Amino acid sequence: MFLGTHTPRLDDKGRLILPAKFRDELAEGVVITRGQERCLYVWPRTEFLRFTEQLRAAPITHKGTRDFARMLAAGASDEIPDKQGRITIPAGLRTYAGLERECTVVGAMTRVEIWSEQAWETYQAEKEPMFADISEEVLPGIF
Repeated sequence: MFLGTHTPRLDDKGRLILPAKFRDELAEGVVITRGQERCLYVWPRTEFLRFTEQLRAAPITHKGTRDFARMLAAGASDEIPDKQGRITIPAGLRTYAGLERECTVVGAMTRVEIWSEQAWETYQAEKEPMFADISEEVLPGIF
């Protein structure tokens, strides 16, 4: 499970050092895709396969399914972290997420998310006030 917030930097070659606590689980390879809210999702390969199996089970006749699958797969990149735990983020994905030097890496339980520092700060500021209120909608009866 991926948890926590980290602030690595992109180097001049578009590489990002994965947080040390995530490296073992991601060492066999990752799939980087577009995420919602203009972040990137970094999936362990096994989790990406599990997710795409669920997506493949959705009806291809549904326009939303086709659109989502295209957007997810078209920008996806298979990467294997190097010995220092770095992954290369392709230019198109860096542009999509607005990544420059300063990044925020967020553990999102089953995946890792990479945000531009500014986008993450804005997202948190907007969503924090709703965090307590939304729990009943997302997890009814749990809280």
